[in-house]
Amino acid sequence: MTRSRLVPGVDVVAVPSRGLAVRTPAGEFLSVRTRDADESALLARLAGAAAPPEDDELRRVVQAFEDAGYLADDPPSPRWPAARRDILLLGAPALTGPLAAHLTALGAEPRTAPAPDAAEIPPPDLDALLDGNPAAVVWCLDGPVPDGLWDAADRLPGHGIAWLRCHREGWQAYVEPLAAGPGDVTAAHVRSRRLAATPAHRELAAYWTGPRTSGAPVRLTLPAAALLAALLADDLRRWATDAPGTAGLPARRRLRAVDLRTLTVTEHPVLPVPPVAPAPRRDR
Repeated sequence: MTRSRLVPGVDVVAVPSRGLAVRTPAGEFLSVRTRDADESALLARLAGAAAPPEDDELRRVVQAFEDAGYLADDPPSPRWPAARRDILLLGAPALTGPLAAHLTALGAEPRTAPAPDAAEIPPPDLDALLDGNPAAVVWCLDGPVPDGLWDAADRLPGHGIAWLRCHREGWQAYVEPLAAGPGDVTAAHVRSRRLAATPAHRELAAYWTGPRTSGAPVRLTLPAAALLAALLADDLRRWATDAPGTAGLPARRRLRAVDLRTLTVTEHPVLPVPPVAPAPRRDR
């Protein structure tokens, strides 16, 4: 048994008159039945400050921690792979600015470029997005997505380029799942799934298509922009370093909605939309 310690997010506490308890990464408390094991020796072992135990009872408790996934060798800090460092950021500077700062701090090499976010400006074609061979393209909109804006970008995963995006609709912002392969969720899939999930699909489609009459503009606050940038940066970090998934929905099948008034984040499952075969032709 190698020298190891509690994994991040796990704590062991001494409860008066009840012995030891472990707080799990999910925030639950579980009692630890130590029987005749020396609790001081156990705590030292769990902190990684002692050699593997020789006492059978102490070894049993430590093995139970390992079996539960609460004890492991200190993992090396994952470094951002060189092949995935070039990240192209498009869209609203209010979002790409803090996102670039996060990515730079994590070891990536983001580069920003102006991108259209209005229907009257032609969107870039696929060749323009592929120019420079970025490892990933991130597109951030401080507003709804105009029809057709992301059609070319939806084809990026088929060329081996990761594709991540977010946009705002009033006080709601949406962080869509990262697509890194041909079978992942695209922006068109998210659009179709959202229309299918609401009884107000006609109204939502009209909202996207415009024109819209709006009141005073929604101002993206610095905390809201920082939250959206952090969510995007974390998705990119996990993709770049092949980090294991966390509890909850898989990252590539998860649509996150952010209430910009309260900064509340909710997750919704989203699946790719399978291709639809054309209706059979009927002979008259």
